Amino acid sequence: MKDFFIKIKIADRTYSLKIKPEDEEILRQAAKAIENKLKLRQEQMRINDKQDLLAMVAFDAEVEKLKEQKANEHINKSIDTINDQLNNMLDEF
Repeated sequence: MKDFFIKIKIADRTYSLKIKPEDEEILRQAAKAIENKLKLRQEQMRINDKQDLLAMVAFDAEVEKLKEQKANEHINKSIDTINDQLNNMLDEF
């Protein structure tokens, strides 16, 4: 299928994006999630400045991403340790 344009609204601004049809749902969900996070931050911090709200939402997203990366690294290390133990057991067998 051919790429097409959609309009996404974030922080009272509309953006035209050229997308692949299979990406439309996830992009719309992302825009909606950002809008929800902006609204939540606005209520929590009582800030109306869109730039400040966008900065805080971007900051929150980066912190969340870094936490997930750290958790994944821990999981990967655990998997590597288990694999090493299993390989050692197999070698002994």
